Amino acid sequence: MAEPAPTFSDDQADAHARVADCLAGAGIDLGSRSLTPLSEGRSQVVAVTGKAGSGKTMLLAGLFREMRDAGVEIVSGDYEARRRKDRRTLAILAPTNKAASVLRGRGVPATTIHRILYTPVYDPQYEKIAEWLAGQGERPEIPELGDQALDRALAFYTMNNSVPGALAAAGLRGSDFISGWKRREEPLDIGMVDESSMLDEKQFEDLKEIFPTLVLFGDPAQLAPVQHAGEMVFERLPQKDRVSLDRIHRQDAGNPILDLAHALGDPDLTFEEFERQVEEAARRDDRVVVAGRVEAAKMARSPVLVWRNATRIRLIHAFRTAFGAPADALLPGEPLICDGIELPLKHRKKRIDLEARGLIKGAQVIYLGDGTRPGFSILHVVGAPEPRVNVASIVKIEMPDEEEPFIPFAARMGATFLHGAAVTIHKAQGSQWDEVQVFAPDLWAAARAGRTEAGLPLWKRLAYVAITRAETRLFWVMRNRLARPDAPLSTEDLTQAPAPLELKSQSDAAD
Repeated sequence: MAEPAPTFSDDQADAHARVADCLAGAGIDLGSRSLTPLSEGRSQVVAVTGKAGSGKTMLLAGLFREMRDAGVEIVSGDYEARRRKDRRTLAILAPTNKAASVLRGRGVPATTIHRILYTPVYDPQYEKIAEWLAGQGERPEIPELGDQALDRALAFYTMNNSVPGALAAAGLRGSDFISGWKRREEPLDIGMVDESSMLDEKQFEDLKEIFPTLVLFGDPAQLAPVQHAGEMVFERLPQKDRVSLDRIHRQDAGNPILDLAHALGDPDLTFEEFERQVEEAARRDDRVVVAGRVEAAKMARSPVLVWRNATRIRLIHAFRTAFGAPADALLPGEPLICDGIELPLKHRKKRIDLEARGLIKGAQVIYLGDGTRPGFSILHVVGAPEPRVNVASIVKIEMPDEEEPFIPFAARMGATFLHGAAVTIHKAQGSQWDEVQVFAPDLWAAARAGRTEAGLPLWKRLAYVAITRAETRLFWVMRNRLARPDAPLSTEDLTQAPAPLELKSQSDAAD
């Protein structure tokens, strides 16, 4: 049974109508729930923009459900059935695993851009199970699994529509049934991209190449990608292809965090006046807290947001000292940020494998312990559908006033990581946490510097992005101090998989 349609405001209804017109031109009529085959050679891009709380996610979710009810199939990036000419497909994308997991938590089956750019290569034996689950083949006979395992796989797939999850329910690991990854060769159909303010030009061009119809959802008040001179990709579209959401729905519920974020739109507002507003909000509502120091305990799962790299490094060092971390090792539970993949071009396949698993630049991970061999780490990739991995790692911990980072251990090549107890506000875009600590002295320094970005004071853009990372509670930290934790680091809060996926180093790839 179809879910009831959401009630849209006037601006959301206008945006819905504009996207519906775009889809109708591509052969998907939401009104009559009718589909026509994909027309080759036609391409279009439309953008829906609005500030935090304007209802972009609600609109995206409503469009997804309407398209699903009309018969459009969802492409997840986990497994793709054989292409049919009469098949219409939709992929819902986000730039990072954390951003995709925010959508999945709201019932929208999102995946990452990397997971769509690269498709998994299934072992032929187990691909028969995937084809059967997707309705494109007969029930296979797999002696080593048996009927009960296949029944478990079918039951899981019926409930969750996930091929990897179904195969895991049958008792298989990802390394059993996915033999590698390859760059997508054929285009898809409809793509909807959340957090599109984070897209760089290369990603945008890749998406346009894959999706004849592309719908972008983005916040023009956020920070543009580095080296984009304050401009987001959707701001280059013709005005006719952009529609704006102006009403802030979440403010209707009296959200003090969003009240503060949107107060930054006042061109005459100074930093000092804004801090007074923060203090007034804290007196009225406990969802805003004016804190005298950073809490080390919160940094383990929700990084302190800062502007300057020097501040980030000092806070990371203070965090490790507060938890008694040894100088030559990581403690289980320490947060890390993926800083990229260090592999030569000849190992492109292994790079694709790592990225497809969620280890892309900016991914948040939690260190769980030593891996299965020297230089390997067992990690929890935050927001990834299969979060636990065993991967060749190069961990770099920057130290205050030192040019060279401290490296507790390293494989020769593999995924590289920086410490994640504090991150820059730029890197925090696309992520949300239940509670967020914002380091106000850094924003004061940005205000004193007098810098602007795309015509707006930089401190206001930084403050807006930092504040809107908080889902339920904002801590505005006023002083450069750290509150020590009252308990050691732990990993008990993380969902444990039965066995980690092993992501081999480049030397293992040749074995």
